[in-house]
Amino acid sequence: MPETGIFFAPHNALLLLADGTVFHGYGIGAPGNASGEICFNTAMTGYQEILTDPSYHGQIITFTFPHIGNTGTNPEDIESEHHGANGLIVREAVTVPSNWRSTAPLEEWLKRKGITGISGVDTRALTRKIRLNGPQNCLIAYRENPRDMPEAEKLLLELIRVPDLNGLELAHAVSSKSTHEWKRKRWEIGHGYRDADEAHYHVVAVDYGAKLNILRSLASYGCRVTIVPGTSSVADIMLHKPDGVFLSNGPGDPAATAKYAVPVIRELLKQKVPVFGICLGHQLLALAMGAETEKMYQGHRGANHPVKRLDGGRIEITSQNHGFVVRQDSLPDDVEVTHTSLFDGTVEGIRHKKLPAFAVQYHPESSPGPHDSRYLFEHFVHLMGEKHG
Repeated sequence: MPETGIFFAPHNALLLLADGTVFHGYGIGAPGNASGEICFNTAMTGYQEILTDPSYHGQIITFTFPHIGNTGTNPEDIESEHHGANGLIVREAVTVPSNWRSTAPLEEWLKRKGITGISGVDTRALTRKIRLNGPQNCLIAYRENPRDMPEAEKLLLELIRVPDLNGLELAHAVSSKSTHEWKRKRWEIGHGYRDADEAHYHVVAVDYGAKLNILRSLASYGCRVTIVPGTSSVADIMLHKPDGVFLSNGPGDPAATAKYAVPVIRELLKQKVPVFGICLGHQLLALAMGAETEKMYQGHRGANHPVKRLDGGRIEITSQNHGFVVRQDSLPDDVEVTHTSLFDGTVEGIRHKKLPAFAVQYHPESSPGPHDSRYLFEHFVHLMGEKHG
């Protein structure tokens, strides 16, 4: 008797890993090839937000939760209009949607977005392989007609040309190309997204690949947000007379993005403007303060990661997506660790002891996801209030 999720039709897709391992399966989404660094995400919900997160640019996501597609898709649950993951890997065939907010099945949405994926893969075995051997590049090939599938040996030649994320600058590819305003608040049942009716503080958000729900969260806490490209100069940022500066999330190696971002952040710190960073923004702030980052053997990606807050011991359940980390032993004396991961003890939050600057590695704005860490936006607002006296 065939196992659940194993199909009777001929395979029309394959997953090829850089070490030569091949998984056969069934194509989903847009036919074609998709390549990038393979990773896995342990979240049970939020696949649409995950797939549209610009921080996943350059990566292929393995979903450890087997039933992907059960809530369908809609035009509201996105983190970026144009950027996100390169592809996806799932265990079961894409589930038929059953949700009152769904406007299109996941399969249809993937095709419209041009995202290539594969189903019918033993994701438990694949996840174990990633955990034991660390990250590596992979390639998904999907053809509607199985007879058109290229040989794995030919695909391996294509895969060899895919660059390693270590040392790769990707933020510029997903950053805003122009300056613009943001006023929309977080989603509310019965209302959807509404514009903020009043703003107490003006925040300039430096966009290295910002998730939309971060911008919505800032607006929901009374901030008028001006988004500027990640390559903006200090003069470009200060021209807007910000009460605070936000450093966004984004993809790639922070040490590569730091080449143009860190000199700007250092100048902002000298001007003592309140600074708040999330994910890549956290890493860039740490680099600007004199610390170092490194690639993790196993990244953090999921919506169930426990983080310890060191000023009292409270445990926060967090949403995370990062493959690089700040080295704790590289932090200067005037920077302290505020949060640590209970999975592996890595740095999850920092703050400067003298300047109004802090950051976290995880995502306090996560939606869907835990809301334990939303107080960080309140803290940012508090710092801006102190600046005004």
